Order: sequence, then structure tokens, then C-alpha cells
Amino acid sequence: MALRMGHRTTLAIPLMREGEAIGAILIRRMEVRAFSNRQIELVETFAAQAVIAIENTRLLNELRQRTGDLSESLDQQTATSEVLRVISSSPGEVEPVFQAILENATRICQARFGTLYLRDSDAFRAVATHNAPAAYVEARKRNLVRPPPDSALGQLFNTHQVVQIADITAVKSYIDGDPYLVDAVKLGAIARSSPFRCSRTKC
Repeated sequence: MALRMGHRTTLAIPLMREGEAIGAILIRRMEVRAFSNRQIELVETFAAQAVIAIENTRLLNELRQRTGDLSESLDQQTATSEVLRVISSSPGEVEPVFQAILENATRICQARFGTLYLRDSDAFRAVATHNAPAAYVEARKRNLVRPPPDSALGQLFNTHQVVQIADITAVKSYIDGDPYLVDAVKLGAIARSSPFRCSRTKC
């Protein structure tokens, strides 16, 4: 490194935090000439200031994280309260409840749109959508949906567990041209991060 860059004298000052070196400041001279004690003390001061800046940034990031967590928790509680309000104000009606659930879930998860399916024998029926493209809604509500086993809905059907697919276009059934997945991507512009949840009794 000295041969390539041409420097000769090097000064290394540690960035110390709670007795541990978390980094260093290195300064170099191109000639053989030692740094003076005054110069070393100055760089040590800069090193201490760098540690203060790093620590302040860390504390600020932690504060922002806690604030973000509190805000997210409040959003979730508000959404839950909204759904409960709709349930209590719409006795015997499921459609307003489905819409409230989809609207809040889509918003909180920062998703583009949502669909709620109910199981119908060995298939699924789309009973509610939120913010979905018209062509997608028409296609999904026209007929019962029988998803392939490796789709999110298909895996959910078999496992009764939460399923998330990072990229639908990488699924074998999509590659093989399965209409359910091809239409999902084509009509709904779905490709990445497609989560589904299922209860023990209803999907």
C-alpha cells in the first residue's frame, strides 16, 4: 500500500467508545516526518468528536425506531377498533366487515390491493376486494378459483399456515403458464410479496 500510494509516515488514532475501539482515523505523510504531540492531540480530539457523532446518530435512530414502532402499533389498534366498530354497527352483514378488513389490512401493510376469499368445497370464492383493478375483480368474481398447489392460496389450502411468496413469477406453475397465476400477474400486476393468512375454519 505504501509503495502504491507513496506515503511513508502514518498516524492511527482509535475511535474509543466504552473502552472499545470502534474505528480509527488514519492520516499519512508522503515523507518520513513524525507528527508532533500537538498534532496528535488535535486528531485525538477529532476522534472523540467522531465517536460523539456516531453515538448521537445511534441514539437518534433508536428513538426514531421506537417512535415508528409506537406509530405502527397505534395504526394497528386504530384499524382493529375500526373493524370492531363496523362489526357492531352492521349486525348480520358481512360485506361491510370484509371491506373494512381489506381496507385496513391493505393500508397498514402498504399493499396495492387486497382480496378476501371464502373456501367453497375444493375451491375459493372471491367475496370482497379493495382497490383492485376492475379486470382483476371481474375475473376473480366470475368463477370459483382453483389455485395450483404451489401458489400462495394453494399452499394455504394444504397447510392452513401463513404463506408468503416473494416473487410469483418464479413459481413453477406461473412459468408453466397456469391461468390462475398468469391472470393474477397480468390483470392485477401482482409479482412480489403475496401473503395469505388462514384460520383453522375458514380461508
